[in-house]
Amino acid sequence: MGFFWYMGRPFLFMVAPEKAHRFAIHALRSRMAGNGQICDRVLQRSVAGLDFANPLGLSAGFDKNAEIPDAVLKLGFGFMEVGTVTPMPQAGNVRPRLFRLVQHGAIINRMGFNNEGHEVAHRRLIRRKKQTRLVGVNIGANKDSKDWVADYVEGINCFYDVADYFTINISSPNTPGLRDLQIRHNLCMLLDAVLAARRWQAEKMRRSCPVFLKIAPDLTEEELDDIAAEVLSSKLDGLIVSNTTISRTGLQEHERAEESGGMSGIPFFQRSTIVLAKMRMRVGPHLPIIGVGGVYDAETALEKIRAGADLVQLYSSLIYRGPGIAADILWKLITVCRKDGVRNIAEYCNQHTRKWANRKIKL
Repeated sequence: MGFFWYMGRPFLFMVAPEKAHRFAIHALRSRMAGNGQICDRVLQRSVAGLDFANPLGLSAGFDKNAEIPDAVLKLGFGFMEVGTVTPMPQAGNVRPRLFRLVQHGAIINRMGFNNEGHEVAHRRLIRRKKQTRLVGVNIGANKDSKDWVADYVEGINCFYDVADYFTINISSPNTPGLRDLQIRHNLCMLLDAVLAARRWQAEKMRRSCPVFLKIAPDLTEEELDDIAAEVLSSKLDGLIVSNTTISRTGLQEHERAEESGGMSGIPFFQRSTIVLAKMRMRVGPHLPIIGVGGVYDAETALEKIRAGADLVQLYSSLIYRGPGIAADILWKLITVCRKDGVRNIAEYCNQHTRKWANRKIKL
C-alpha cells in the first residue's frame, strides 16, 4: 500500500480535503491496506484497566461514524477512537471547513461535529465481531441542544455495551460555547453526571468502562489547576491532552493561517506537549494520560511519552504520511527500546516531564 499511497498522494492532494477523506474511508473499507496489529512485548501497555497491544492510537475525527474501526486497527494501531458522535445527526459547519497547510504539515478544521448521530454509529459498532482490539467512543453534544450535560450522559448510556473506553470531548473550538464546560463549576456538574451514568451502567452490565476527558491546549495555568483539581476529586479514569488549538504559532503567515478553526499537525507539537507535561505535573504520575498533537514519527511519539503520556494518538500525520505510518513508528520504537535495553516502553514515561512543564506557551 505504501507504493500506491506515494503514487496517489499528489492526486489526493489535488482533491478537496473532504472528498479525499471519503476516498480514504472507501479504500480502507475495501481492504486496500493493513496487515494487522504490531505486537511486541516491549510495546504492550496496561492503562486504565485495558490491555493495549501497543501505545499508538488513531484519534477521533478520522472515522466519525464508526464505518471502519477494524480496518483502521489493521494498519497497526493499538487502539482507535470513533467520533465525535452526538445524540442527533448534524451537518456541521458550512463548507469549506477543512484546510491543508502542506508545507507546514498542518491542518485547520472547523468541521463542527458533523456526524450521523448515536443510532447509526451504535448500529455499526454492535455489528463488529467480538475482538480484543480496542475501540473508544468520543462523545459530544449537539450544537442546538438545550442541555449539553444530558447529551454526554446519553452518549454513555447509548454506547456502553460497545465502547472499550469513552472520551468526553468538551474542548473542540468549533462548537460555540462548548469549551465553557471546562470552567470549574461546569466541569464539576458534567463529571458528576457522566460518572453517575457510568456507575449505573457498570452495575447493570457488570463491567466498568474507563472515561477520559479531552481538554483544550489554550488554557491558562489557573484553568489547568482547576481542571486537574476536578479530575482528581472526581476519580475520572484519565485525560487526553489535547484537542486542536486556536493558536497559529508556527504557521509563518501562511495564506490559510487566518482561517477559523482548530489547528493540528507538526506546528502543534510544542504547545500540546507543554500542556501535557503541565497536566502531568498537576495530576501526578499515576493518572493515565493520552498525549495527542503533532505526533509525526517515532521520535515525536517517544517524546510525548517522555513528557508524561502513557499512550499517544495521531491523526494529521496519517493524512500526510499515509496508511503505513503506524507500522513505521512502531517498528522504530521497537528498535529504540531494544537498543536502549529497556524491557517495556513504559520505562521512558515522565523522563522529560519537568523540562517540558517549565516551558512557557507561546501565544
